Amino acid sequence: MPSTDPSATAPSAPAARNRPRAAVAMKPAAADALLGARSLAALGEVCDLAALPTLDDFSTDRARAVLADTELLVTGWGCPPLDAAALDAAPRLRAVVHTAGSVRGHITEACWERGIEVSSAAAANALPVAEYTVAMILLSGKRALERAHDYRARRRRDDWLTIPDRVGNYGRTVGILSASMIGRRVVELLRPYDLPVLLHDPYVSEAEAAALGVRPVGLAELFAQSDVVSVHTPLLPATHGLVSRELLTSMRPDAVLINTARGAVVDQDALVDVLRQDRIRAILDVTDPDTLPAAHPLWDCDNALITPHLAGSQGNELRRLVDLAAGEAGRWAAGDGFAHPVRRERLAFLA
Repeated sequence: MPSTDPSATAPSAPAARNRPRAAVAMKPAAADALLGARSLAALGEVCDLAALPTLDDFSTDRARAVLADTELLVTGWGCPPLDAAALDAAPRLRAVVHTAGSVRGHITEACWERGIEVSSAAAANALPVAEYTVAMILLSGKRALERAHDYRARRRRDDWLTIPDRVGNYGRTVGILSASMIGRRVVELLRPYDLPVLLHDPYVSEAEAAALGVRPVGLAELFAQSDVVSVHTPLLPATHGLVSRELLTSMRPDAVLINTARGAVVDQDALVDVLRQDRIRAILDVTDPDTLPAAHPLWDCDNALITPHLAGSQGNELRRLVDLAAGEAGRWAAGDGFAHPVRRERLAFLA
């Protein structure tokens, strides 16, 4: 079966017809994590890369000197906003390749008004989040973490013939909240398993849902009929607190809420109350705030697994982001356009 890894499916960097002048803009810590010798070499094959250190302040004399002839900007976490003043210092800038997911922090209206093309590595970052989600769906179905804890405490095994019917992953219904890029990857990765999938996304037609292999349902039905609900909606004004007390209390006994999107999509006070009733379980890679205060009641909920926002690209997975960015830079330099463009009209729906 061919790979669906975005860095694998992206074409190798073509022989560029020209070598655009490029610069890197991100905070130093991000550059240290992303830009090893291998990554710099990959970028250097397709563009004329300005010498490091990276730019993290567009107002300095050095930044303005570098931006003066930059045609392609490779950005990452901590890139300053590309506002009108920054763009005035970069009159030749025509494209931005982002080595992470969301471009909200640095792509401004001024960029779109000047016709700058934008690419993002969101597709590459979606894969580890989807992998985390599928792993947690399967582990929660087996109640693996809780049973491992009990096993360590009691030092003896359960009689496997007495395991209750609610344990296991056969026919367990998974509800996906939002067919975002990550939500779609989760659906794709779940296909080999005996797990029927429901989807709530008001922007997905029945025909598109059928093509995805999911059954479209309303929001209330998603929560009432799923054994697992996995949240993949971006945080927008309309989605703040979307996972409400009413939805949480409607979940099946022993159902699991998984959130890898944004903490504020969930009514966190309501979630604490429902968890304290010991009716449902939660797996949270994001909270609100992202690092909970030490005294926050969620820490004391034994039926909540809280991980430190680790689902996205970390460690060697960062190489996938830069590989995709280098491929995008090569395509753009060769005049082939971006394989992973960010569209202005879609920005309101993106994380």
